[in-house]
Amino acid sequence: MNSMQKKGIIIVGYSGHSYVVIDAFRLAGYVIAGYCDNEEKTNNPYDLAYFGRESEAAEKIRDFGFFAAVGHNGIREKIHNSLRPTLGDAANAIHPSAIIDSTAVIGSGVLAAANVVINAQAWIGEGVICNTSSTIEHECLIGGFTHIAPGAVLCGNVKVGARSFIGANSVIAQGITIGSDVTIGAGSVILKDVPDNVTMIGNPGRQPT
Repeated sequence: MNSMQKKGIIIVGYSGHSYVVIDAFRLAGYVIAGYCDNEEKTNNPYDLAYFGRESEAAEKIRDFGFFAAVGHNGIREKIHNSLRPTLGDAANAIHPSAIIDSTAVIGSGVLAAANVVINAQAWIGEGVICNTSSTIEHECLIGGFTHIAPGAVLCGNVKVGARSFIGANSVIAQGITIGSDVTIGAGSVILKDVPDNVTMIGNPGRQPT
């Protein structure tokens, strides 16, 4: 086991999305030592120890690995960046069933959930969520703190900026560029480039009226 596995992982943010993260860590052989959140949770399905708010607990948890397990892209980015100066790079939650090509580059704090495929020469930025059964094809570039939702398919050479959301079962055609802070609705098919701060829905993708 590496040092993070020996010390255990602190989960920052403990609700629905974090359960997927915890499952990936545990199946990969990590120990979840506890969690940080704004308050102690009455619903504690994994019976985890509470370490307090992350802003108050940084010194207490510095001997552990950490993972920002929050679905909201902007909040996840804020947590990740606030803890890194004290705690170092976040751990990666890689489910054992995920297939990651040896030439892919993965940043810190990344979730690769069950049945994810990340293919050759892909580049995944910090804090990215590659959710269940999503496919990121060859030479894709995914900016930091973006969320690729369950079942989404990014064909080869797709580029996505920071903090974007690619909805469940959507398809991004080969070579498309999607900007930062973009929302792609579930089931959308994107055939043209998308600029920053835009929402796209439907097949073919269009801005909602």
